[in-house]
Amino acid sequence: MARELIKEALSKALAAAREAGEVPGDLGVEAELRPPRDRRWGDISTNLPMVIASAANLNPRAVAQAMVARLDLPEEVVQKVEVAGAGFINFTLSPEWLRGVVRRVLTEGENYGRSDAGGGKKLLLEFVSANPTGPLAVVQGRAAAIGDTLANLLAHTGWRVSREYYVNDATNSTQVRRFAETLEARYLQHFGREAAVPEDGYQGDYVVEMAEELVKEQGERYLDMEPEERLSALTEYSLQRIVESQRRDMQAFGIEFDTWFLESSLYENHEVEATMDALKAGGYTYEAEGALWLRATELGDEQDHVLVRRDGRPSYLAADIAYHRNKFERGFDRLVDIWGPDHHGHITRLKAGVQALGYDAGRFEILIHQIVRLFRGSEMVRMSKRAGDIVPLSGLVDDVGKDAARFFFLMQSMESHLDFDLELAKKQAADNPVYYVQYAHARICSILRSAEEKGISLPEIEAVDLDLLGEPEELELMRKLADLPEEISQAAARYEPHRMTRYARELASVFHVFYTKCRVLGDDPALTGARLAMVTAARTALGIVLRILGVSAPERM
Repeated sequence: MARELIKEALSKALAAAREAGEVPGDLGVEAELRPPRDRRWGDISTNLPMVIASAANLNPRAVAQAMVARLDLPEEVVQKVEVAGAGFINFTLSPEWLRGVVRRVLTEGENYGRSDAGGGKKLLLEFVSANPTGPLAVVQGRAAAIGDTLANLLAHTGWRVSREYYVNDATNSTQVRRFAETLEARYLQHFGREAAVPEDGYQGDYVVEMAEELVKEQGERYLDMEPEERLSALTEYSLQRIVESQRRDMQAFGIEFDTWFLESSLYENHEVEATMDALKAGGYTYEAEGALWLRATELGDEQDHVLVRRDGRPSYLAADIAYHRNKFERGFDRLVDIWGPDHHGHITRLKAGVQALGYDAGRFEILIHQIVRLFRGSEMVRMSKRAGDIVPLSGLVDDVGKDAARFFFLMQSMESHLDFDLELAKKQAADNPVYYVQYAHARICSILRSAEEKGISLPEIEAVDLDLLGEPEELELMRKLADLPEEISQAAARYEPHRMTRYARELASVFHVFYTKCRVLGDDPALTGARLAMVTAARTALGIVLRILGVSAPERM
């Protein structure tokens, strides 16, 4: 790729400038390449000289000139190199190289942009993992879209990815018990018995509906049971029903998990107990106030944390450490968790537990995504009356569709709050981003169908005269096709799946401009063949990006 060649050439030029004494020793900086703000300045730009100059108190333009003087780049790839502004280096790619991108896309097909960056290593990506106490909410839909797209990106860049959903089904969970108590109260109320929903119980109508379903299925079976026996039975019933519901929601959202891991299995297999023993053996626990504590302060946390409560019940942290120990023991080279915005405080303590067990914390990463706010135009959507305190994901998907939901969830960095406009997501117009991108794909398919109806077929790529492609709109489309491998690489390496929606919108925009300015099926057979090759390459690139996003690529709209 051109970017790799430029990075390598910059590295060698910097080394040569150091040897000449024009730049100080290794400053630990690396070239970062980006498109310039204005295409008139070139195709690729770097501010590396400015970074070096800032670190070494030098003149940035002098550093840039010293590097440019030592750059060795093939003319068939880079047509022009210039020093600009305060110390940028701008590169203009050769039109011949850009035309070669079309040939490369058509040759590689769906493999375009693939790499071996992951080296075939095993990566476990855990995401969503909502408590089994109700339907999946919109914010968990954002986690699902982020996780599934990131998994696709990582797989495209050489990782062996496994998707996992962690089910907090341990019956010692406070949330699980409180939900069962709420269901019990609603069940008893149906039969006219006095029963109060716990103050911190679940208020949503979905609990009432589950109680009604329970009555239809089981009648009075649980009515006169001993309270603890009834609560145990209803706990098992509610867990099964809710997990089944969450599975259906994920399938409707286009996500298949490789594993639904049950927290209860950690207790059944005595893994929580074994993990506590391992922490004790390593000297990272102590007893105080009748509880067992983790010495988290020795591993970077601000305070120590309870592992086993006074009543002998393991804490949530104890099970979580055991769960991640299980992950490492399954042979994964890297673990990535995606958590919701209310779990930030749990990161340091869990990483401390992982380190205390002797695992490399560098192999374990936790990503936090932020909240979602729903709008209808300028009006914020209030909480769902049906679900009590949540807006269910299934309702959103029913309203706007899977494709729009996934695309909109990915239009902002996961670190940013997301405002989701329901009305915009349903519009069949150019200002709806997902419609705009899908329409570009459908429009290309329409061109190819028209060509087939006219008896025009795409020649073998070797026979296409791509030198005929030289209009500004054609070169811009080829530049955008050339960007895709780097976009995929950076999105995967930096865990930034939102880059894919941005790229998709940019590629669609460039294609629409090209389509407006350049007639594809014209009177010149050779030019028609070249443009058909280019739009076929654009369809391939759009298809790759939409597949990574988990969004359909329609052929007609």
